Amino acid sequence: MKTIIVFVIRVVIKLVARVRVTGYENLPKEGGFVIAVNHLGFLDAPMAYYGLNDWNLFIPVAEKWEDYAILRWLGKHLNAIFVNRFSPDLKAMREMIKRMEQGQTLVIAPEGTRARDEKMAQGKPGVAYLASKMGWTIVPVAIVGSEDRIVIGNLKKFRRTPIRLIAGKSFTLPPFPKENRDEKLQEYTDEIMCRIAAMIPEYNRGYYADHPRLKELLAEQA
Repeated sequence: MKTIIVFVIRVVIKLVARVRVTGYENLPKEGGFVIAVNHLGFLDAPMAYYGLNDWNLFIPVAEKWEDYAILRWLGKHLNAIFVNRFSPDLKAMREMIKRMEQGQTLVIAPEGTRARDEKMAQGKPGVAYLASKMGWTIVPVAIVGSEDRIVIGNLKKFRRTPIRLIAGKSFTLPPFPKENRDEKLQEYTDEIMCRIAAMIPEYNRGYYADHPRLKELLAEQA
């Protein structure tokens, strides 16, 4: 069933968008790593099954969508995990760790929800905590051009939307120190988000537009 659903997703995306994927060489050869992405629009989640069709992946999904039978059904067949975004969800965290140990690939948007103003919001610390604690490799991936406003506007004109998926270089986070853990957790979260922000247009960078770490990364690219 998953194969059929993914096939349908890929067909639909090809009908509504022209997707260009770059940076495949930055993906680890085996599963068990994290793909951290920005979240601009409703196409972003299914885009994972388009860009990573050959990977055994799973995606955390906001718990509110579990109330809809069709989305529960899709979540079951697409390997999703429903997560409570507003409190520490230990059950979901344990499930993520279990799946990563099985070699699955976690695709997650640290912002927690799509950017309705088309700008990056401050990232939530959950993925940074788990990646640091478990030593997971992180691949930052930028999604460019998937804003709902643009996609819907093009659909009304029967045009396909050009969208880019850009995978940056993989990295790992150091273990947490014994002191200043909250400060370090924020630093690690910002590191993930700034690596994504460095690959997207300036007008989408939002909360991270003037972040010192982003400026360092942009200077390194220059």
